[in-house]
Amino acid sequence: MRIKLNNRLEEIDEDVITLAELISYKNYSFHLLVTKVNNKLIKKEERAKTQIKNGDDVLVLHMISGG
Repeated sequence: MRIKLNNRLEEIDEDVITLAELISYKNYSFHLLVTKVNNKLIKKEERAKTQIKNGDDVLVLHMISGG
């Protein structure tokens, strides 16, 4: 499947994958992530049931705080 991940085209070797699986597949390990699929904010507890499909636009951002 082909998706847009963080504004770059990506080829994923799965027909269907959840957002949680994609995060694991790409080794995003930072615990504070903001996720969007097709410009819709996806909460952490919804990632395991949110399916990524061919052509989807996915955004995964690390939240960093400081002071």
